[in-house]
Amino acid sequence: MEAQVAFGGRPSISSSLPRSPTLRTCCLSYTQKPILRTTHHVHLAAFHSNSHLFSHSLSRPHAKTLSHNATTKTHIFLPHLVASMEQVDETYIMVKPDGVQRGLVGEIISRFEKKGFKLTGLKLFQCPKELAEEHYKDLKDKSFFPKLIEYITSGPVVCMAWEGVGVVASARKLIGSTNPLQAEPGTIRGDLAVQTGRNVVHGSDSPENGQREIALWFKEGEICQWTPAQAPWLRE
Repeated sequence: MEAQVAFGGRPSISSSLPRSPTLRTCCLSYTQKPILRTTHHVHLAAFHSNSHLFSHSLSRPHAKTLSHNATTKTHIFLPHLVASMEQVDETYIMVKPDGVQRGLVGEIISRFEKKGFKLTGLKLFQCPKELAEEHYKDLKDKSFFPKLIEYITSGPVVCMAWEGVGVVASARKLIGSTNPLQAEPGTIRGDLAVQTGRNVVHGSDSPENGQREIALWFKEGEICQWTPAQAPWLRE
């Protein structure tokens, strides 16, 4: 009896015995088609051209079937490409009266500082009714509008202007959902609040509203333009 094993498939067994009335020849075989794996790599401009880690190679036989356009080498440094599409925005963040009364101002400021955003405006302020109504004018037709105005004017608030790349969207994530019970753990509202009517902090919902609200809550000369010493360690 002879047995052979082929790599890449199941054993192929061949049995051969002398023919006799009581013995028959049996044969068991299995054939597996070879699996062709192809790998494509992109050459990054951040590495030297002789690096083989990110080289685009077409030396394999199957590459001959690719079109002429596919054979052109591409030099892209993705972080720089993304950075060129980023824009520095401004957002208005306000610690509401409940956040001030509970002593959460430092905690909230710290979260934005640790993220790497730049604080350009900060003040403790007693909001008048007219300003509150202008700030929340989009909610004027809502049934809870009078109660909201009463809440915002019930005590001092902390007004803040923050600046940074993607600061509006990132601040919304740091703050969490409007309903604290739906906010993710780790967010300001998810960690520090339990009710929508006492959700501690406000944040602009768009870059346009960020600019509008900063102009609404801060007077001329109250915004400070400066360069943080850590700026080179935050952005390329």
